[in-house]
Amino acid sequence: MKNTLLAAAFMGAAATTAYAAPEAYTLDASHSQVVFNYNHLGFSTTYGMFSGFEGEIAFDQENPEASSVSVSMPAKSMLTGWEGRFDHFMSKDFFGADDKEMITFTSTGIKVTGENTAEITGDLTLNGVTKSVVLDAKLNQVGDHPMAGKPWAGFDATTTLLRSDYELGKFAPFVGDEVDVKISVEAMKAE
Repeated sequence: MKNTLLAAAFMGAAATTAYAAPEAYTLDASHSQVVFNYNHLGFSTTYGMFSGFEGEIAFDQENPEASSVSVSMPAKSMLTGWEGRFDHFMSKDFFGADDKEMITFTSTGIKVTGENTAEITGDLTLNGVTKSVVLDAKLNQVGDHPMAGKPWAGFDATTTLLRSDYELGKFAPFVGDEVDVKISVEAMKAE
């Protein structure tokens, strides 16, 4: 009997210290964006952006390595600030994208690197090519949104891609092959 009570007490203590399952968060499309830039012929740094995309985060604040992320956006949702550049990017010189072509990222692993930082490894599919990439990510804040009144989370991340890895390397090396990517997302707890 004593052993049974001791075992029950140990099981109860173990259950209270076990990690909770990741919670589902949905991206806030109005406050999530991917900004990219590249060197243009050595004369300037040219910028573009994707915004209004969709995605989900399974976030486990107590055990971040158990978290995951999945994001998708139409290639044609790119914003360049100039219609001629957008048209050129969507031409056969680069994407040759139709209305259905999607850019996707699905995490395959997360490694915590600091109190609020992690490396998120995942599969990026761009221009029909899938490659593994690593995002250097930072948790900005988790808490109740002051206007929405529900749990919210915010993250920033960076990475560098090679256009040529995704068969988008036209005019390289004159137009930089390296593309710096900055990501900032907000996500609301799913209901």
